[in-house]
Amino acid sequence: MLIEMKVSGLTIDPITNTPIVILKSMQENKAIPIWIGLFEASAIATELEKIVFSRPMTHDLFSECLKVLNVKINRVVIADIRNNTFYANIYLSREGQDLTIDARPSDAIALALRAAAPIFVDDSVLEKSRSIDFGMKIGDLDKLKEDKIKEFLENLSAEDFGKYKM
Repeated sequence: MLIEMKVSGLTIDPITNTPIVILKSMQENKAIPIWIGLFEASAIATELEKIVFSRPMTHDLFSECLKVLNVKINRVVIADIRNNTFYANIYLSREGQDLTIDARPSDAIALALRAAAPIFVDDSVLEKSRSIDFGMKIGDLDKLKEDKIKEFLENLSAEDFGKYKM
């Protein structure tokens, strides 16, 4: 069964300094943390904060390409977790044809936000993730607010982007 989720916030794992996106069910009774890369966290954060750059970033470019090609993102599904790695699918449609693309959850979420498409998590993923020690309690996730996103963006430096300056 699929459970509709929303992006509740972003935070940083205090041990590994790795970004984490927090998905919460629409009823806010279930949540799941997904460790993601810095660039994907930036793509998610900038969309949540509605920050627009003078030139399109990768997820913005891909989203615009889909629009120009008349391809609609219908939904994103976090479909599986194997060996502590999450797997997602992006469900698209074009001229009555349905298409599915395998994607990293972070990329799928970044695109779903840009397309205002719903995000779902398979309940089997929630079950499997309970056996993983994420280093935080679900109750801790309730503390994440907009200030976490702002804090994340404010703490980004040019060095975080390597040779790609912003």
